[in-house]
Amino acid sequence: MFTGIVEELGVVEGIEQQDDAIRLTVRGAFVTTDASLGDSIAVNGCCLTVAQRDGETFTADVMHETLSKTSLGVLDIGSKVNLERAVTPTTRLGGHVVQGHVDGTGTVLRRTPSEHWEVVEVELPADLARYLVPKGSITVDGISLTVVDVHDASFTVSLIPETLARTTLGFKQPGDPVNLEVDVIAKYVERLLEHRQSPQDPQENA
Repeated sequence: MFTGIVEELGVVEGIEQQDDAIRLTVRGAFVTTDASLGDSIAVNGCCLTVAQRDGETFTADVMHETLSKTSLGVLDIGSKVNLERAVTPTTRLGGHVVQGHVDGTGTVLRRTPSEHWEVVEVELPADLARYLVPKGSITVDGISLTVVDVHDASFTVSLIPETLARTTLGFKQPGDPVNLEVDVIAKYVERLLEHRQSPQDPQENA
């Protein structure tokens, strides 16, 4: 589990193509300080397992399923990525509950700068729009953000200078893909409501 508070901007140092996967090597001096084999590190919001560690770099295997459903497949050597280690029982929950399970990809539509912050509009898949509400939470490339406005096929977030300086959203441009994870609580509520509204088993009624 993660909180969506990016700890470090890492850099992709290696991409080894395999039959149905890639081996991704990322440099992250901070997140590797206590990394062990089998640990989880979120890379642009995708929970990956450390398969190898060498100094300030770690390597993870990324399956075809992950490549097809996230933006990790468009990374190149030199690409910057958001990194966050999994939380511990004593970690402050600075953002919100983030699983590192990407629900889909969105596209940056436009950026509107102002004096003290920047508004970014992101297009999202239609089947994810129902989980968003104004002032609710959304994870964009592993960053816990507060939704400002929700439209039929897009949403906006306001980014403070700290977020712009410390994450990939500081340089993402219109047309760039981003990983999206909606609030898991919203998905659980929907599932529970579906169960309540479905026809009950006659034996349950009895």
